[in-house]
Amino acid sequence: MTQIKFGTDGWRGVIADEVTYENVRKVAHAIARYVVRAEKPGAEILVGFDTRFGSEKFAQVVAETVSAAGSPVSLASDACPTPALSLLVRLRGAAGGIQITASHNPFRWNGMKFKASYGSSASPAIVAQIETELAKVLRDGVPPLPPRKDLIRSLDVRTPYLETLAGLVDWDRIRAAKFRFLIDPMHGAGRGLLSELFRRNAIECEEIRGTRDPLFGGVNPEPIEPHVEALRLALRKGHFDAGFAFDGDADRIGAMDSDGTFITPHQIFSILLWHLAGTRKLTGDVAKTFSTTKMIDKIAGHFGRKVWETPIGFKYICDRMLESDILLGGEESGGIGTKLYLPERDATVNALLLAEVMAWHGKRLGELVAMLHREFGEHHYGRVDLVVTDAQKKKALSHFTGAKFTRLLDWPITRREDLDGLKMYLGDIGWVMVRASGTEHMLRIYSETTRPETTRRVLDEASAVVKRLHQA
Repeated sequence: MTQIKFGTDGWRGVIADEVTYENVRKVAHAIARYVVRAEKPGAEILVGFDTRFGSEKFAQVVAETVSAAGSPVSLASDACPTPALSLLVRLRGAAGGIQITASHNPFRWNGMKFKASYGSSASPAIVAQIETELAKVLRDGVPPLPPRKDLIRSLDVRTPYLETLAGLVDWDRIRAAKFRFLIDPMHGAGRGLLSELFRRNAIECEEIRGTRDPLFGGVNPEPIEPHVEALRLALRKGHFDAGFAFDGDADRIGAMDSDGTFITPHQIFSILLWHLAGTRKLTGDVAKTFSTTKMIDKIAGHFGRKVWETPIGFKYICDRMLESDILLGGEESGGIGTKLYLPERDATVNALLLAEVMAWHGKRLGELVAMLHREFGEHHYGRVDLVVTDAQKKKALSHFTGAKFTRLLDWPITRREDLDGLKMYLGDIGWVMVRASGTEHMLRIYSETTRPETTRRVLDEASAVVKRLHQA
């Protein structure tokens, strides 16, 4: 039997290998059992899907399985972003939402995310309860009950989503700035949404890669380099002031300056915190995951805000946003949420806020980053993903934690932190971190230092250490 394992944000796997109709039924039935026992018995469950291969068919299987368990279901009429489904869960007082998506994973993958009744990632406590129910389903199977088609109805996600987002930013400022924006949904579920909002408000924009393509044009639908090269080429050719890219289910954002310079998620997070806490003077603290830039700490300290650091995974950020007054919460991968909206990451919301920052200050994104570097010091971040086996992951982590590993290149390791993975501080130049992926056969190496070339050296050397261990 194929193992079904929840990672930092739901379950995902390779289509036809792990993600099959049979396994989708099992996970959907486990979620339905959880909802009946612990959430809102009798309340509806929303079901959405992205643009991946088979997503709408998997969504139909979910709807039928949930209805067979006696719960009413509202099934999205078209592909939609995961955060749009999260919003409707909250607006409609639903028991939860199930989104068919594999987020930023390669095209061969698909999966499911569960969104809790508060409109965001299921908390670790909720995930644990779903996993308990799933263990029972894997043991006993799914009851052979027929679907209750009378309990399934169609759901328009797009209209209420756009209506809500329209009230988040200062459209007069954005319109007056006369910036031109390029939008790249990467063939994913965010297509046509930000462009619709801009056009309704007379903001000049164009969209590329806006058609449905289950192969995602041959790249991973992850808005980071090198997958955003199409955005860079179109940005330069069309002389736009900024470009925004979304991942496959449009909850993670990437951005580019007018000259094609990639603006990292850490820089986006920093720009938004500086704007919301400083310019707009909104109250609240900050939550960030363990792998996120230290610039956030400096900006938060400047405005007298506390920083809460969490393990990797937006579900931990969401937990903190539900428990504390958090203005902005974010992670290294481009998922950022604000209390202006939901305790949920949303690429379209963050693109709107970036457009507002640019308009408010009359600066392009690169100018905003340069301003932050002048005020808070330079922070240059990088990440390398190494394909490894589970045994190789374990060997590498054991080596880096060992007492004999005291230096990396020119720098002594002055301290270690192990909140989620292992972070090693390199003198006063920055840090390097090693962490095993929870959903893929990957060992991720992260680094942040005061110079881009130093970050590159650190990443190259840490990667070389791992490769030498594999050859030993």
